[in-house]
Amino acid sequence: MQNAPPGGAPFQRVPYGEGELEFMLQPWFDLDIVESGTATPVGDLRAETIRRLAAPLGSPALRKLAVDAGKRAAPRKARAIIAVTDLTRASPDAVLVPPLLDELNAGGIADAEITVMIGVGLHRATTDPEKREKLGTVVDRVRVVDSDGRDPAKWADLGAIPPYGVPGFTQKLVKDADLVVATGIVEPHQYAGWSGGRKTVAIGCCGEPVITATHGMRFLEDPGVRLAKIDGNPFHETVREIARRAGLLFCLNVVTDDHERVVAVAAGDPDAVLADLVATAAALYTQPIAKQYDIVIAGVGHPKDVNLYQASRAATYLRFAPTPVVREGGAIIIPARLDEGAGGGAGEQRFFTALERAPSPAAVVDEARRHFAGGEQRAVMVALTLQWCQIVVAREGIGLARASRVAHAAYRPVRRHGVADVSCGLRPCAVLRALARAVRRAHCAAARAHRRVRRRPSRRDASRARVARVSRARPQNCASRNAA
Repeated sequence: MQNAPPGGAPFQRVPYGEGELEFMLQPWFDLDIVESGTATPVGDLRAETIRRLAAPLGSPALRKLAVDAGKRAAPRKARAIIAVTDLTRASPDAVLVPPLLDELNAGGIADAEITVMIGVGLHRATTDPEKREKLGTVVDRVRVVDSDGRDPAKWADLGAIPPYGVPGFTQKLVKDADLVVATGIVEPHQYAGWSGGRKTVAIGCCGEPVITATHGMRFLEDPGVRLAKIDGNPFHETVREIARRAGLLFCLNVVTDDHERVVAVAAGDPDAVLADLVATAAALYTQPIAKQYDIVIAGVGHPKDVNLYQASRAATYLRFAPTPVVREGGAIIIPARLDEGAGGGAGEQRFFTALERAPSPAAVVDEARRHFAGGEQRAVMVALTLQWCQIVVAREGIGLARASRVAHAAYRPVRRHGVADVSCGLRPCAVLRALARAVRRAHCAAARAHRRVRRRPSRRDASRARVARVSRARPQNCASRNAA
């Protein structure tokens, strides 16, 4: 943590899209900058991946698992599934997947019998160019498909999942495979505690009833369901069991830093991989803070700031840290491009609608207790955050300095070009409609305005949190810095 010099620093930067946004704070702000931990990046990711695959944790080598799958499937050919995340996660699958294919080939499973499934959950489907962006030349080598959480004809029933009896559904392609492998990033998650390959399968490749149940109020209100918490977390236990019943045997996971550079790789048994990488991730993704703040500026960057559904994690992660990072009645400012508005998938649209139709944040929560559908959990988390503090979403055109002045001086509902203050007292429907209009108006102008954005060498969805303090100190806290 670093304190700004007297009079305030002349310029500050936060992640914004694939670059950074510069802003200036007025001299009456006391500024603390909270940044991620650091680790040495992996020099050659492909070589490190191959090395880790040759010495897996708690598991036979993947090629041995492929041989065993071939024996079980005989006389027919064994089929394999590799589950990967969608574009809202910056997993470097174009590098990770080819060595997995080579291992499967070495164990007797040919490319023709391998499918890569992009686990989109209830997000929108990926386009062909996005598949190539995500996977590179893999799309020329094996079949690549999206999961489908909306079509029951494509699901396989895994039975009731303890501890809460969640209906277990995965894709038939996954359940019918003889060997299931997954990639992913290990980073803090609002509900699962830590994400990774098991969640790629259990949630990314599931049927809609799984998301509706696991993201419903029973889990959201359970004290064990917390950011960066695994022990005693029923969401984590449910994800683990769904992945096991779906047939997941092998994970290849990574940890990345603020610049999306891989700093750790692990392969092998899903439990062993998660345990190994959480230790590394915790050192990067969590930072102690000595007080609560009046105003927090939390940049999330690409790919999380592509839509409001993803970008809103910045606010809810800071609110639901072990102790809220922002004080009650304060404000969280999220700079985000929002090129897709609220988001185009079924879950994102339900999030939008749940906020749009409610007269107040409390009404969002009350309605979710009566009836809930997958995607609305994000609206609930936003609503609970709004009952604690303001949320200001800032785009190019207004600037963060003005957003900070608004948050400091007014603490009241605000609507400006390029900014939506999703706040108690202003109907969320008005906020989101204004935001959607601003996104559409600014879409073409963004390319021209992009020259004002200082480019970064790479991207990172879990990024630096910039924290501006106006008043008194508060108790000790240890909060995750990841807004993904």
